[in-house]
Amino acid sequence: MSRVGKKPIPIPPSVKVELDGNHVKVSGPKGTLERDISDRLEIQIAEGEIIVDRKDESITSRQQHGLARSLLDGMVVGVSDGFEINLEIIGVGYKVEQMGNSIMLSLGHSHSIYFTPPEGITIASEMPKRKLTADGTPNQLLTGFIKVSGIDKQMVGQVAAKIRSFRKPDVYKSKGIRYAGERIQIKAGKAAG
Repeated sequence: MSRVGKKPIPIPPSVKVELDGNHVKVSGPKGTLERDISDRLEIQIAEGEIIVDRKDESITSRQQHGLARSLLDGMVVGVSDGFEINLEIIGVGYKVEQMGNSIMLSLGHSHSIYFTPPEGITIASEMPKRKLTADGTPNQLLTGFIKVSGIDKQMVGQVAAKIRSFRKPDVYKSKGIRYAGERIQIKAGKAAG
């Protein structure tokens, strides 16, 4: 059996789970998520837990067993606590401005980048009070933070990756947008000679 798939998913008291065949609807204080799960799997709710089991031992069923359990766990955590990814903007002259739920990024391009997140995702930006990164190390080039949050784990990660792609961290000067706590391997420049 799948080690991930056989773990039951605890349901917090504030979360309500509804099953309609293999269509799962999870509601909580932060919102509602719905998902269709493969018909090769059985989903049951018993004693405040979601139990995912497979109907047969085919390769496809075994592949989807752990995946479905992880997706359902992400839904339960999302509607109860939500997900959040923090980004750091590092570079002289780089800046971020909040414009409602959208942001305007100045990242050294010939133009400003305006980004509006999809529905269900919120973006907050702030300027640093002290030049310390998320892990507490000083960085004089730190110019801003962006916080991406929402209830859908996949969507939060996708939006954060999209924002990071506007100016990925430079391996020579360490400038760009990076995840909070991300370590960049700095390369040596050309040797003078």
